[in-house]
Amino acid sequence: MSDVARLRITDLARFFEANAVRALDGVSFTAKAGEIIALTGPSGCGKTTLLSLIGLLDRPTAGRIEVDGVDLATVRDGAAFRARQVGFVFQYHHMVPTMTLRENVAAAMLPLGVPRRARLARAEALLHEVDLAHRATALPATVSGGERQRAAVARALANAPPVLIADEPTGNLDSVHGARVVALLTAAARTRNALVLIATHNSEVAAAADRRIALRDGRVVGVS
Repeated sequence: MSDVARLRITDLARFFEANAVRALDGVSFTAKAGEIIALTGPSGCGKTTLLSLIGLLDRPTAGRIEVDGVDLATVRDGAAFRARQVGFVFQYHHMVPTMTLRENVAAAMLPLGVPRRARLARAEALLHEVDLAHRATALPATVSGGERQRAAVARALANAPPVLIADEPTGNLDSVHGARVVALLTAAARTRNALVLIATHNSEVAAAADRRIALRDGRVVGVS
C-alpha cells in the first residue's frame, strides 16, 4: 500500500432542498493508493451519494474532493474524468444486453479513443484475468449472475483507473460468487495499486477491507 493520499475528502456535504434531505453532512477522510475501504451503514446513510460524488455523477453542495491532487470542482468534462480515473462496479451489472461480454468490456475504452483491435485484445486479456475467457462471446443474459459481475469488474479495470468504486457489488450474489468478486477487487488494490471503495451491507465484505468507514444520517460515525 502506498503512503500517497489518492483521495482526500474535506467537509463534504450534499443537500437536496426539494425534500430537505441532508444526504451527506460534513464528511471528511483520506484514502491511500492500494487501500481497500468499506463504506458501511444502513440504507439511506449516504454511501451511494458519496460514491456518486467521487465519480462525478453528481456535484456536492459544499466541501472538497481531490483525486491524486486534482480538485474535482475544477473538472469540466466529467465523462472524460470518469473514463480515465474511475472504474465502476454496481450491484446491478448494467451490461448492454445486445453486446457480448468482450464487447461490453471493450466499450469502456471507447471514450479514450483506443483502436478497435487493441480494445478487443485488452478485453480478452481482462476476461482471462477474471476466468471468463471461455465466455467472451456470450451475451449477458446467457451467463450466470456471478459471471456477469466478474465481467463488470473486468470492464471497470479496462482503463486501469486509479480509483475503483463498487456499490453493493455482492448484493445479488451467493457467498461463493460474492467472495470471488471481492477477491478480484482486492487483487486490483494489491497488484494495480488502485484505491478500492466498496459500499456494502455485508459484514464479511467489510471485514476483508483495510478500513471500515461507518456512515449514519450522512455523517461519519466510526472508522476502524
